[in-house]
Amino acid sequence: MKRAICGAVAVMVLSACGGGDGASPAQMKQKQQGGGGAGGTTTLIGAGASFPRPIYDRWFAEYAKEHPVRVNYQAIGSGGGIRQVTEGTVDFGASDAPMSQEELAKAPGMVHLPTVMGAVTVAYNLPDLTQPLKLDGPALAGIFSGRIAKWNDPAIAALNPGVALPATDVIPVHRTDGSGTTYIFTEYLSAVSPEWKQTVGAGKSVNWPKGLGGKGNEGVTGQVKQAPGAVGYVELAYAREGGLSTASLRNSAGQFVQPTVEATAAAAENLGGLIQQHPDFRLSLVNLPGAATYPITAWTYLLVPPHLQDCGKARAMAGLVRWSLNDGAAYARELHYAPLPDAVRGPVLQKLSAITCGPAREPLGNG
Repeated sequence: MKRAICGAVAVMVLSACGGGDGASPAQMKQKQQGGGGAGGTTTLIGAGASFPRPIYDRWFAEYAKEHPVRVNYQAIGSGGGIRQVTEGTVDFGASDAPMSQEELAKAPGMVHLPTVMGAVTVAYNLPDLTQPLKLDGPALAGIFSGRIAKWNDPAIAALNPGVALPATDVIPVHRTDGSGTTYIFTEYLSAVSPEWKQTVGAGKSVNWPKGLGGKGNEGVTGQVKQAPGAVGYVELAYAREGGLSTASLRNSAGQFVQPTVEATAAAAENLGGLIQQHPDFRLSLVNLPGAATYPITAWTYLLVPPHLQDCGKARAMAGLVRWSLNDGAAYARELHYAPLPDAVRGPVLQKLSAITCGPAREPLGNG
């Protein structure tokens, strides 16, 4: 899938798939100050999370077919995206984790715009296993803490009665970069395991007790594919693209659920009230109620300053976001993401319309 996407956008999106002239987001922004481009094209520079990269690549390419807007997006990890947008070296950042109070102190008013919902899967490499592995939160915390060292450990066997589990060593694989996917995964482990919360905790980067590291969702996917016995956490699109097996996780209702678009969307059924309590959208979606809900669900954010100097770029970005949340929803499902439900999409578009631009601080509005 990714090769096809990259081939389609190699010219339009520059280095989003590793091509272009090799310039960093900061260098690209310096080249494109003022929003200009060949033939009146507006160029937007963004950087951040790898979690949404497949859908962002698709959105940016499809939008560019009908609009004079091209996007250079580099998936450098959520931590890098937050840093770049805070420093003003990109037009927008992207993160799967909301900015912390400490980070917001350096970038007051940074607007968090959810774009799609996704599932963080537990992907594993056990070639002789013929049925999906079942895991719960405590067992998963035991695996990534190093306390569970063999796949036939009693804690895993109890969740998989009648299954011939191999005596293979468990090889946990984690992210090495500052990662929103890591934040989501460790936030879940902290919610279901008091021991994990106390000893490791949640964050975009944590001190992993054990395991191998990989950069980006791509790096973790590659490590899991190469090593029998390996297990890692990756966004659903990467697990499906990589042909990885994914565990069924026990949710808060006690049901074992596979990561699917439908199970991700099920988590959204309870978001109406939460949005009212968190109008800035900085809230956790892990371990939400519902028998059909996949428990490691999250949305991913675009991070946009509350005021943009260049109205041309600001309006181009607003048009792209509006199209993505409306017309782009069908592409999201194709690539294993759940579109935002109406109860979320409406407030997100209202938040977008309140961003201002130019010397007169004009609101972007709904146009």
